[in-house]
Amino acid sequence: MRILDDLISTLDLAVKVRDIRVGPFQTAVLTRNCGLAATPHDHAGHQEQAPVKEAGTLVERDVADLVQLASSASPLEAAIGMATINSLLEVGERRCAEVNGGDLIAERGKGKKIAVIGHFPFVPRLRQAAKEVWVIERHPREGDVGEEQAEHLVPQADVVGITGTAFINHTIENLLALCRRDAYVVVLGATAPLSPVLFDYGVDAISGTKVIEPQVVLRHVGQGATFRQLRGTLRLTMEKENGW
Repeated sequence: MRILDDLISTLDLAVKVRDIRVGPFQTAVLTRNCGLAATPHDHAGHQEQAPVKEAGTLVERDVADLVQLASSASPLEAAIGMATINSLLEVGERRCAEVNGGDLIAERGKGKKIAVIGHFPFVPRLRQAAKEVWVIERHPREGDVGEEQAEHLVPQADVVGITGTAFINHTIENLLALCRRDAYVVVLGATAPLSPVLFDYGVDAISGTKVIEPQVVLRHVGQGATFRQLRGTLRLTMEKENGW
């Protein structure tokens, strides 16, 4: 994907891989910093083909090799690749605010039509604030619609929230292309790269995570912590209009 190539082109790859943890809910990679990505659960057929081909030796690989895993057809390898990319980003906290992505979408979407790709805990709050809310999911829950509806619904939305896992399943560019030019677009979640590169692709805000205590995060990830249980992180939002 071109967006991945552009992201990787901004990174300083002259650093060693220090640790990799693939927990049931989060994946963490420690290089210069610690980066996160959501751990996908699409591992069908793993008995015939290992989802991570070089599991057990990845920490010995060059960072340049690991970032390329973000393009892998294996969701688990792609998550490791995205966590590696996030570990290499130098996130300037002065350019960010500690704003929750759900709060931002709710504020921007008051009385408007909102499309959210991915089911987030803040969805009920959106339904109270917005004129209409569509939750588009690969595995729909009650009240959601299937991902095949994205092509029809996303272009109607005034505000669009896209889960960062769209990088892992390689749908991010297609989803961004569906957004109206005047729509307010937010990419959010642990996988979302806090990089201004995304602004070149029509994104208006990125709500992601910066790890400030790597060892705490690695311990939590390795012990099965969900995103809400993680400690040692800052939830940051970077907006295009704030000087980028």
